[in-house]
Amino acid sequence: MTPPLVQHTAEIELHPERDVALRLAVVADTHSAPHPNSLDHLRAMQPDAILHAGDIGDLDVLAQLAAIAPLHAIRGNIDTRADQLPDVLTIDLVQSGQRLLRMLMIHIAVYGPKLRAEVAKLAHRHAAKLVVCGHSHVPFIGSDKGLTVFNPGSVGPRRFSLPIVFGTLEVAAGKLRLGHVDAASGEPWAPA
Repeated sequence: MTPPLVQHTAEIELHPERDVALRLAVVADTHSAPHPNSLDHLRAMQPDAILHAGDIGDLDVLAQLAAIAPLHAIRGNIDTRADQLPDVLTIDLVQSGQRLLRMLMIHIAVYGPKLRAEVAKLAHRHAAKLVVCGHSHVPFIGSDKGLTVFNPGSVGPRRFSLPIVFGTLEVAAGKLRLGHVDAASGEPWAPA
């Protein structure tokens, strides 16, 4: 029998007076060893908050990230010592007390490019429009089952020939923009 998921909620406030009303950095799968350049690139980005989509490894990684910006993290399948972290986090992006977007962050959410049925049901039950996940180490932006799916890829040790990247989530001019950044160079990354 699978234990029930531990769930928490959080809010992140938008700043409508700025050109970019919200800038989030999204990382996953650090596995105790984020790319050495990634922390500098995250600092330079000046995010309003950082999301960690699980497989943290050594929890000191969280302290390093929290020194850059407010941090919201979930545990992944390797995070057996992270009892204080939820398995699922519902995050509301709000402006003047009004929710503009709800996202659901869960470590394992996709099977290939498809959203797992139980994750889609959970997201719909919580009225989320965006699912943020990790686990596969594959950077991905897509849609399935009426939801946007965002995997920031892995900012930790290289797996196979996959890139070492992190994600960005920005709200500007009322539009949501998702992207990836090369952890070594700090330049935008897109699949070849």
